[in-house]
Amino acid sequence: MPYASLRDFLDRLAAAGRLARVAAPVSPHLEMTEIQTRLLAEAGPAVLFDNVVGFGMPVVVNLFGSIERVAWGMDREPDGLREIGRTLAFLRQPEPPGGWREALEMLPLLRTVMAMRPRTVAAAPCQEIVLQGGDIDLGRLPVQTCWPGEPAPLITWPLVVTKGPGKRAEDGYNLGIYRMQVTGRDTTLMRWLAHRGGAQHFERQPRLGIRVGRHPSDDHRHGFGQRR
Repeated sequence: MPYASLRDFLDRLAAAGRLARVAAPVSPHLEMTEIQTRLLAEAGPAVLFDNVVGFGMPVVVNLFGSIERVAWGMDREPDGLREIGRTLAFLRQPEPPGGWREALEMLPLLRTVMAMRPRTVAAAPCQEIVLQGGDIDLGRLPVQTCWPGEPAPLITWPLVVTKGPGKRAEDGYNLGIYRMQVTGRDTTLMRWLAHRGGAQHFERQPRLGIRVGRHPSDDHRHGFGQRR
C-alpha cells in the first residue's frame, strides 16, 4: 500500500505543494463550506484547518478536489486512471478468456484483483479510541452546517456498511455513502435513494426499532431512517 494512513497522504500533498494549512479560526457553521466551494471552483489545494472554532481537532477539506489528487490517492498519475476504469469495467461485466493466450494476458489483472480483497486484522488505528453507550456524543465532532436554513449539521461523506438479512448474493456486505444529518447526541437522519444497496438491505430487514419516515421535500425516490 502506498499510504499507511491519511497522514501519509497529507505528507505527500504537502511535499508537492498541494496542501495549505490555515491557522486562523474557521467555523464549521457555513464558513468552512463556503471556503470549500471556492476551492473547488478555482482548482485550489487541499486545506487543513488547524483552528476549528469550538472544537479541539483539525479538519481537512478538498482532499480530492482535482483529478491529480484523485489519482494520487490510488497511487497513480492522472494518465493512469483510464487503466483503472478498464479494470473496473471488466469486473462489472467479466468475460472468460478466449484461449490460453488471453488467459495469460489476464494474469496481471488477476493479481490486481486479488490485491483489492479486504483483509481482516486483529486491531486497526481507527479502533484505538472506541466510544460506546453514554460516551457517544456526535456534538464533539466538527460536523459542518453546509447551507443557510439547514436544520442540523450534515455528515456529507460517511462510509455506511450494511448487510441484508438473508444469504443471497444481494444480501452481502454493502459499502455506501449516504448523507447523515445529526439529529441528536447519538442519532442521525440517513437519506438514501431507494434503489441503492443500503436502502434495499433496509427494506428486507426486520424493523428493529428503526423509525422510518419521509421528509416533505423528498420525492418518491427518497426515504430516510433515524438510527442510534
